[in-house]
Amino acid sequence: MRPGAKVAVIGAGSWGTTFAKVLCDAGADVTVWARRAEVSDEIQVAKRNSQYLPGINLPKTLKATANLAEALSGARLVFLAVPSQSLRQNLLEIEPFLDPASVLVSLVKGVERTTTMRMSEVIHDTLDLEPERIAVVSGPNIALEIAKEQPTGAVASCASLEIAQEVAKACSAPYFRTYVNTDVVGTELGGVLKNLIALAIGIVDGVGYGENTKASIITRGLAEMTEFAVGQGGDPITLSGLAGLGDLIATCQSPLSRNNTAGRLIGQGYSMEEIREQMQQTAEGITSVAPILEIAKAQNIVMPIVQQVSMVLDGEMEPKNLGPHLATEDGIPQRELVLGGESTSVWRRLFRRRKERS
Repeated sequence: MRPGAKVAVIGAGSWGTTFAKVLCDAGADVTVWARRAEVSDEIQVAKRNSQYLPGINLPKTLKATANLAEALSGARLVFLAVPSQSLRQNLLEIEPFLDPASVLVSLVKGVERTTTMRMSEVIHDTLDLEPERIAVVSGPNIALEIAKEQPTGAVASCASLEIAQEVAKACSAPYFRTYVNTDVVGTELGGVLKNLIALAIGIVDGVGYGENTKASIITRGLAEMTEFAVGQGGDPITLSGLAGLGDLIATCQSPLSRNNTAGRLIGQGYSMEEIREQMQQTAEGITSVAPILEIAKAQNIVMPIVQQVSMVLDGEMEPKNLGPHLATEDGIPQRELVLGGESTSVWRRLFRRRKERS
């Protein structure tokens, strides 16, 4: 993109506002859209978003509005930073104002519950855009750390390498380095699946288990993520990079991670209603567990850690039992990772027995 090119960010939560700051610092002409006028007014006038990024001064060049037409006027790149379950509705609202040549870039790490679609698939399904007009950005992206300009990296992915490079250049700030690939599936699924493993890490942390347990869950979780992504057509190399392992580490270890925080509160015995009241933000992992397991079942992929998280969420397993179930039930050693074929293990028998007993 040429310096000063017009871009829009749809969504002014912590991540949307942070990414708008990144784009400004990379030299773009940025307008962020907020659904609530009080949020857009504060960003526009005070250059603050005190609800989502307390203590952060935003760039003087950043513009904000609650008017979609104003935000999208002339925008070549449109970055989407809204909750996964409301993306489709937001797309319908912005459609009348999109430039015919605009590229939509998903910053959303989730799966649509009703369809099990990834966010890029939701964009295509809703707006019927060709793959070259749909991109994703993912990586270890703890919003507050980036807003404080702590160095990090990310991956911009699109079926068109040229478009991926355009997106990467638009958001390559001095503290935010962006790499590129054409593996949209792997890049997107890395961002989805790590949230589920972070929930597990938070749960065992809330229970009081130590570093060995957490390291085992992270490592086995990466194996589950990789097997699942490869089964959907992703590249295993992507899962070992920033969009996979990098994002997994950041989300699992950071107290700023919403999914880690939600899991920790679950492990401490809080109800889902109490967790929602405390957090005031969406933990995408909670809404992604069911659709991911639905896809895994259809593809004959076994995901024991994600299955255990689901059982904890459904009240079928005590949080304290999640860690010990890393061990196999019948003591038969299993291979660490199976790619490109059916993954059969004692876990299938374990969950079958649980179902039969219930």
